[in-house]
Amino acid sequence: MTDPVARPAVGPIVVGTDGSPQARQAVTFALREARLRATGLRAVCAYEYTPARQSGFEWTASGPDSGPVPQQRDLVTQAVADSVRELQEQLGEPPVEVEIVCEPGRPAQVLLEASRDADLLVVGSRGSGAWGRLALGSTSTEVVHHAHLPVVVVPAEPGTAPS
Repeated sequence: MTDPVARPAVGPIVVGTDGSPQARQAVTFALREARLRATGLRAVCAYEYTPARQSGFEWTASGPDSGPVPQQRDLVTQAVADSVRELQEQLGEPPVEVEIVCEPGRPAQVLLEASRDADLLVVGSRGSGAWGRLALGSTSTEVVHHAHLPVVVVPAEPGTAPS
């Protein structure tokens, strides 16, 4: 007889990450949830570079006037992999199978596309100031409003500086 409460995972848990402290908190939550659900994790980083806006991994851009580094995707992918590996090591065993996805584009759009086959989408909250503690960041808000699956918005820990 099968357990009526247990439900096999159909897809991975997708988590947005950009190198910020809030994203690290979201990744930690998602790793724990993936363990509980016995499923994989897809860590997704959207990066874009314009003179006015850079990804959370600013060091991958060569300068405000020179544009992105030619190997930006490789640098961002490696930074995400290193960050996720570090968090997974901090959590200890058992390990979670992790897929890294880094794509250029708007974060909400990239996250929604990467979550098409997922069971859960996890994002961090990046609000700033007194109002930010009451409201979601723009990416979180867009994801919550347009997602086709359950979304968890991991709130920033007290004392975490907004980014």
